[in-house]
Amino acid sequence: MSQRINAYALGNKSVNALHALGAQVNNSTLDNKLLELIYFRASQINGCAFCLDMHSKNLRAKGETEQRLFVLNAWREAPFYSDKERAALLWCETLTVLNDREVPNNIFSEVQRHFSETEMVDLTMAVIAINSYNRINIAFGANVGAYSVQETE
Repeated sequence: MSQRINAYALGNKSVNALHALGAQVNNSTLDNKLLELIYFRASQINGCAFCLDMHSKNLRAKGETEQRLFVLNAWREAPFYSDKERAALLWCETLTVLNDREVPNNIFSEVQRHFSETEMVDLTMAVIAINSYNRINIAFGANVGAYSVQETE
């Protein structure tokens, strides 16, 4: 899909607030590579081509293997994700695909075993942010493939 509206270039206060949320999460105590992994997973679920392109490039620049990216959709069966990554991916999927009105206690407990309360809030905000970016890109289109990794990342 071609870009219909460049929501990011408009300087819209709402979009700027989303950027601020993303910046805050990226400056949290959560590992940036773990954040990129959940951004990639949420983007797979939502079918956001721009974000899949962006976060796969960011992950590869951070040393992520192609194998882990290729099978991320089947992370439960694949042996090469850590328990902490699995907990983050479980949280990401639970909050991205809202099947129930609330997070089941067993999922909350599993994630809580790997993250502090502050990290759980930051992880939740990261999932909220990527889902928002996915929806903006899906609604308005994006220049898929145009993203390049910044030198500072």
